Amino acid sequence: MVGLGSIGGVAAGCLAAAGRHDVVACVRRPIDKLTLEQPDGANSSAAELPLRALTDPALAGPADWVLICTKAHQTAAAAPWLDRLCTGSTRVAVLQNGIDHVARVAPLVNGAAVLPVIVYYNGERLGPDRVRLRHAGKHDLVASDDANGRAFAGLLEGTPLRLLLSSDFATLAWRKLLINAVANPITALVQQRQAVLRRPEVEVLCRAILDEAVAVARADGARLADDEPARALAALYSFSGELGTSMYFDRLAGRQLEVEALTGAIVAAGARHGIATPINQALLTLLRAINDAASGGT
Repeated sequence: MVGLGSIGGVAAGCLAAAGRHDVVACVRRPIDKLTLEQPDGANSSAAELPLRALTDPALAGPADWVLICTKAHQTAAAAPWLDRLCTGSTRVAVLQNGIDHVARVAPLVNGAAVLPVIVYYNGERLGPDRVRLRHAGKHDLVASDDANGRAFAGLLEGTPLRLLLSSDFATLAWRKLLINAVANPITALVQQRQAVLRRPEVEVLCRAILDEAVAVARADGARLADDEPARALAALYSFSGELGTSMYFDRLAGRQLEVEALTGAIVAAGARHGIATPINQALLTLLRAINDAASGGT
């Protein structure tokens, strides 16, 4: 596991709890256990799991599977780990936001097979060694329905993570990006959880963001429905208003926001296809300003 934040921590906890694999966390700070919370009414649970961790890439060796769970903009910083962990026989699952998983990761993994994965579950990091898993729909993860995707399904057997294998991964990746394009920027900018998306005037803004993004997605080859913006909003409104987003939590913690892989990806794809995205461009300008302030810039 490269990256033990909200997504990586949940994935590591689920795999460790299944007891079928030797799970090793590649982290900056030492950790010897991980508590995984699964709130589910009367079936709520919290499991404290031993976890082997490495803090120095020099101590790592080749792995059968590598799960990259950093934010997209942190991928390059994971290169020393990937160089030690990956060989031509390694499979690398990329649990990141955005639409360009393979292009982002393939140059760093020594010829390993790269499997892009869409993440739907809501993970929250409650402390350095404590994470919470909330299911946010019928599926927690999506991968391509091919040999690598089926191998990933085998890896996840015995865990609570529900994987969908799809023959149209690109369309589903854009659908996930549509949700992120609305929920992440708005919750980060106003520093409120997803309940803010239900405000009528915010819903109008959401629809405008989505109209631009859907036009770009279709030009990029995604097979989206005529009422895709309404579907995206319906999906968002099916989630609890108490849920946060990754950008929301990063903004509260003063960390860099995952700007370029989300709103930036829409604006960049729009530029490639000659489609104007003024509202997403405005959001991108504001989010980049937040990032500059977080990094000490102006």
